[in-house]
Amino acid sequence: MALHTIESLAVEEEGQGDAIVCVHGLGGTSNTWAAVMPALSRYRVIRVDLPGSGRSPGGTRPVSIARMVDSVRAACHHLGVGRAHFLGHSMGTIVCQHLAADHPGLVRSLALFGPLLAPPDAARVNIRARGAKARSEGAAGMQAIADTLVQASTSADTRERSPAAAAFVRESLMRQDPEGYARTCEALADARPASVGNVTCGTLLVTGDEDVVAPPQSVRAMAEKFTGTRAAAAVVVFNRCGHWTPIERPQECMRELSAFLPAQR
Repeated sequence: MALHTIESLAVEEEGQGDAIVCVHGLGGTSNTWAAVMPALSRYRVIRVDLPGSGRSPGGTRPVSIARMVDSVRAACHHLGVGRAHFLGHSMGTIVCQHLAADHPGLVRSLALFGPLLAPPDAARVNIRARGAKARSEGAAGMQAIADTLVQASTSADTRERSPAAAAFVRESLMRQDPEGYARTCEALADARPASVGNVTCGTLLVTGDEDVVAPPQSVRAMAEKFTGTRAAAAVVVFNRCGHWTPIERPQECMRELSAFLPAQR
């Protein structure tokens, strides 16, 4: 595995073959994808820490979805990736949709986990409040945010039967830099939908039946907006699963990826 720093972005690269670029969500890092890596063993996998998340500092520039898109494109250019499959989780699905809509030559396919077009208005208020808490309370605020979100965004089944998965989510959130997390919350709260009707690549949408961020009914409605794809966007719903699909249900995610990716060549 190689670790690159590309315009302050921490980027992990491993494997050979067709490129896959993995984009995490709010509170995530490149480790969001660790549990599904066995399904990607025949690919060149590029995992980023977005600006303000994980090992990538936010710097002095504002953090925004547009900046995230530009940062991922810069990483691809630096690594000589002209075309890739894109995997996204949560906020990362918004980044991937903008890449596919605005830079179609770069995106071979989309596999989106816990997907959303953009936060609904009520959620934007809550996301901003969460960012303000992180900024004002620092590490203590991040711990409180982590404990709240583990309860709200993972399923009861995950917390009971897979305590290590719940602990992973807690650790991922709790270890974020408070200011970086706050600025990423603001970026997500300001997010606008991509023009997904312009997306022409194959698209897979995966969610959990207990996902409060990307509930199944919203994901099915989202799929109907992908009118430009050569086939309708496919929707998969996992039982007893919350919002952190790659961590809560890695075996099921790997099964779906193993079926989806070979058909997107």
